[in-house]
Amino acid sequence: MALSTTPELQPLQQQQSSIRTLPRKRPHRLSVTSWVFMAPIAVVFVALYVIPMSQSLYYSFTDFDGYVSNPEFVGFDNYTELFKDPSMLSALGYTIFYAVSTTILVTVTAIPLALTLNRKFFGRNLVRSAFFFPAVPSVAILGLVWGFILNPLGSGVLNSIIRSLTGLGPIPWLSDSTLAQLSTVAVTIWALTGWHAVLYLAYLQAIPADYYEVSKIDGATSWQSFRYITLPLLIPAMAVSQLLLMTNGLKVFDLPFTLTRGGPGFSTRTLTQSLIEDGIAQSRVGAASALAVLFLIVVGLVVLGQMALSNALQRKYS
Repeated sequence: MALSTTPELQPLQQQQSSIRTLPRKRPHRLSVTSWVFMAPIAVVFVALYVIPMSQSLYYSFTDFDGYVSNPEFVGFDNYTELFKDPSMLSALGYTIFYAVSTTILVTVTAIPLALTLNRKFFGRNLVRSAFFFPAVPSVAILGLVWGFILNPLGSGVLNSIIRSLTGLGPIPWLSDSTLAQLSTVAVTIWALTGWHAVLYLAYLQAIPADYYEVSKIDGATSWQSFRYITLPLLIPAMAVSQLLLMTNGLKVFDLPFTLTRGGPGFSTRTLTQSLIEDGIAQSRVGAASALAVLFLIVVGLVVLGQMALSNALQRKYS
């Protein structure tokens, strides 16, 4: 039977029709509002990013040393020199090793730590604060403290403990190339694991407890609950955490510099340190600009690859 329009329903229909017409004006008002809020950000982005990057791209094709007003065009000579300079290649290799290793190891250690901190036990809040504490002080201060602990001389804190327990001689934690690289990665893992565990913990606490209760009723094991409930719902947190770790790892400077000063040799020298020392201290602005352009391309490719991987994981587990 067809419904007839009664007089009582007419005002309601008029209100509904008037409500449906409201969104027609909203896009124009929202676009103007959006532009008002985006304008300061766009100005800052152009002033602090677009213009300096354009200048770096221009200087990378010149012999600019920071003092001459009319630098000469040298083509790709600066880029060619980069691949002949052992300090630059060492800085590129160590920076990639540092970024990739810290991203993987912090993720592998932070997720189990977050699962543990999400359980109920005595003193849980105190333990959470203890793991989060390394993220509070400056990374440079942490590097100086750990430089004292890992001092390769016999007077170092860790070497003194090892000698008193085992009688072994001093271990060159920071004076051996391989041990120095591993030490910087280990200190970074110690400093960042707690912070990223808290990030994962926030996502864990947003998962409804009903999911786990239903899985227990269905007879799921702890591993199956983690595999099919916890892990898929942690994918967004993993994307955020790994993006922060990778970008911070690629532009790292303070911790390796305060811990090893980039040594021994060039073994722990980062790309940022090379940019500062070669571009400013040695007045090789053209070569440093070429390195910055290559660094920007590498970072862009890494971030795009990481975002593609995160999207693939989200589609797989969603």
